[in-house]
Amino acid sequence: MIIGSISEKKELEKRVALVPDIIKKYTNLGFEVQILKGYGDHLGFSDESFNNAGAKIISTTDEVLKNSNVLIQLDLIDENSFTLLNKETTLIGSFDSSQNMEKIKKLKLIGVNVFSLELLPRITRAQSMDILSSQANLAGYKAVIEAFAYFQKAIPMMMTAAGTVPAAKVLVVGAGVAGLQAVATAKRMGAVVFATDVRMASKEQVESLGGKFLTVEGAENLETEGGYAKETTDDFKKKQEELLSETLKKIDIVICTALIPGKKAPLIIKDNMIKNMQPGSVIYDLAAIQGGNTANTQVDQIIDVNGVKIMGEKNILNKLPVSSSNLYAKNLFNFVSNLYDKDNKKININLEDEIINKTLVK
Repeated sequence: MIIGSISEKKELEKRVALVPDIIKKYTNLGFEVQILKGYGDHLGFSDESFNNAGAKIISTTDEVLKNSNVLIQLDLIDENSFTLLNKETTLIGSFDSSQNMEKIKKLKLIGVNVFSLELLPRITRAQSMDILSSQANLAGYKAVIEAFAYFQKAIPMMMTAAGTVPAAKVLVVGAGVAGLQAVATAKRMGAVVFATDVRMASKEQVESLGGKFLTVEGAENLETEGGYAKETTDDFKKKQEELLSETLKKIDIVICTALIPGKKAPLIIKDNMIKNMQPGSVIYDLAAIQGGNTANTQVDQIIDVNGVKIMGEKNILNKLPVSSSNLYAKNLFNFVSNLYDKDNKKININLEDEIINKTLVK
């Protein structure tokens, strides 16, 4: 059985689904691994390193697509290439299925089984396959680094003979995986860190990392069964806005990470709040591609509002493509291992398995 992967559109996506260190694990399962020539060159993964690990280097995209029983990617392949896939090909990646359902329907008509790993259930057995968590960890870290690079003051407190430089104050909005990593990174670099989230369960996690948790009086745990944030009531939103508005007047750097799965990102930091912030402050919005947590966020642009810089990128992980590829490749391998019947050397789509059932796009 052949498992393959082709290059993504590198101007949009620099990550890859296979790295040399993971190839031997696939061959030990019983797969032949095929990749496109030059697949990982841009990340320093040479064809030779893949070949030495046991992968076969193929000269054309069409050949990889035609040969592969299992195709693993970051994004959906080009629609013009759908017909090159064989019936019962298994396609695995992170395909934003709610937004790309029409394309996925075309693949299903061909007979392709599509698994989209952003649909993984939040259960213990799926943790090693959880692409959202592994990638969000890196995104939270990198967002802090990017924001600090645009902040024109020192981050840690410094005491000198000429006087004391106060520590930067950082607010993290949303204390999920990305937010908690942002708290940890900012704290390690010497900032005073605050965080807010509608899920009260995150309070203990924030405080364990050295952050101060901010919440409105009488807050409830607005959390879904899957551990994600729920939409808030109008009353809660009003109280939250009042708290944020006062807090932001004293904050130097804001990291926004608040998302609601399958929906537009909640608008949390409004225009009037930004206008009350100190000039020189920086906001990095990780929710930019989903509409942003601020009123002024623009994808891949730096917006200046009264001296406050607001930024957000379509894909911040393009700035950490090696680390994110290594983690993504491991997540995918763990998923394939669960899907593959090693004894009979075939893909086993067992819908009684919650992981398989939830991730198969129906």
